Amino acid sequence: MGRLNDSVGEQGQPVSFVEKLAASEAFGVMFREGMGLVEEAAAYLDGAGRDEAKALARAEALAYAAESMRLTTRLMQIASWLLLQRAVNQGELTRTQAASDRHRVKLQQQELAAAPDMFQRLPERLRELALHSLRLQSRIIHLDQLIYSGPEAATAASTPAASPVQEQLARLRDAFAQ
Repeated sequence: MGRLNDSVGEQGQPVSFVEKLAASEAFGVMFREGMGLVEEAAAYLDGAGRDEAKALARAEALAYAAESMRLTTRLMQIASWLLLQRAVNQGELTRTQAASDRHRVKLQQQELAAAPDMFQRLPERLRELALHSLRLQSRIIHLDQLIYSGPEAATAASTPAASPVQEQLARLRDAFAQ
């Protein structure tokens, strides 16, 4: 009986797995990771990163500037989304309010600013921060799509599209079944 109550809400409606995930300890871990990454990047860019950038050749220094700006933008987007979800989890906003145009954080997949060969010439710590932020961004975008796209979009995204041959065979079966 207890297990049934875990999967059914107060009005007998199913409880969304995604809603539970967004409010779980797993979200807490993601929140701490994201906010920690913001702090690490800020400390690096204001400290050792500034010194490393001064020692770079002109082309690498320009790539460093572009990559650090992209990293900062990506991390601010991540932090905004995490803070919004925490506000929902703490009851400060409803999920509907968070999804509204007024509050919604529009997440966009951002790639690295530098070409791969130039990226490899940038300071190691900047590269590590950039790659970590890309991985975290991908996880957050996936979770955001699950939360805000609704169950039908999540199901559609996880269901592979039928091949054209399978579609034609299905049409033939339907035609001959009549």
